[in-house]
Amino acid sequence: MELRHLRYFLALAEELNFTRAAERLHVSQPPFSLQIRQLEEEVGARLFGRTSRRVQLTPAGQAFLIDTRAILERVDASISRAAAIESGLAGRIELGLSGSHFFGRLPKLIAGYSQAYSDVTISLQELKPAIQLEALRERRIDLSISRTPVNDMMLKSIRLWADPLMAAVPPGHRLRRRKRLTLRDLRDEPFVMLKLDTSAYAQHIRDCCVQAGFAPRVVHHVSEVAAVLGLVAAGMGVALIPESLSHIYADKVTVIPLATDEPHSEVYVVQHSEENANVTNAFVRFITSHH
Repeated sequence: MELRHLRYFLALAEELNFTRAAERLHVSQPPFSLQIRQLEEEVGARLFGRTSRRVQLTPAGQAFLIDTRAILERVDASISRAAAIESGLAGRIELGLSGSHFFGRLPKLIAGYSQAYSDVTISLQELKPAIQLEALRERRIDLSISRTPVNDMMLKSIRLWADPLMAAVPPGHRLRRRKRLTLRDLRDEPFVMLKLDTSAYAQHIRDCCVQAGFAPRVVHHVSEVAAVLGLVAAGMGVALIPESLSHIYADKVTVIPLATDEPHSEVYVVQHSEENANVTNAFVRFITSHH
């Protein structure tokens, strides 16, 4: 038995006329009638009662119709879903990101994507940056959002947008009234930074300071951006943060832009170099074109 037998049966069951059913399926009537007879032989029951004036379903045909509709509905749904997955319109994406990205533009982009592509499930995995890259290499996640580019034999990065660096200083700080700062303005300040061994972004900050002619004097290394700003608010040092985080502790910390010619930070999406899932690539195209 093939699917076409079920589709022929359904057409005849709904039309109750061989000529109309054959026309509906764009086949000639003799082959159509033959397919119906072959189906009845395979089922082992008469599905239709035939007279010179009418065609009607037998009790066996009525029962077979219920199951046939259910089978064809499931088959059609499976075909549609497979086509959607192939075109990137359905599926699942495991997205790794650190906590700082929940405060930028990314959440709205994800919400917009989920609204536009409701058959795609996005699972957010909040992970430290180093763990994200490990998970990406092991294919435990599909994508990583990073503040530093990663390009090697296994991973590739695509730039999403700039997220300029800003200086966060405590209330009452001597620089608080400045409209813009340079990195060298901070060379004598105590710094609060993320841990270098878990944050490539912290290493980027350190490298920027070194390029400006000084090594930052770090008094505290912490694991979370909220902790960085909490210590700055308490007067324990200054910090360099992305603009997207400047509203956190806004009533307790003064945030000052850096001069336009100063180093800045960017946001990247990182994926496996052999990534070929259409749903993942479609998501990357969406966020690169809608930010």
